Amino acid sequence: MKGLGLTAPLILDGAMNGPALQAYVEQVLVPELTPGDLVVMGNLPAHRGCQAIEGAGATLRYLPPYSPDLNPIETALSKFKALLRRAAARTVPELWQGIGEAIA
Repeated sequence: MKGLGLTAPLILDGAMNGPALQAYVEQVLVPELTPGDLVVMGNLPAHRGCQAIEGAGATLRYLPPYSPDLNPIETALSKFKALLRRAAARTVPELWQGIGEAIA
């Protein structure tokens, strides 16, 4: 997320694990980074080992354990959920369409 909104969104049908995160970082996030960007990640074991971020010239920082007030994604998720509620999807295809429109 940058000041203008989400930069490299990912919707994953299932749990985020180390291999999925690594693929996201390398294939989706890193191409969007510019030198000097700051990437803030949660303090989860799966988030360790994302050297590709620093290899792109960005700085990587980790949040302290459970710090929702410092986590900008909490605000983004709140807005995202409001958009999904407004879409009032009642089927899985409608939900996926609402997700696509919310992150566009």
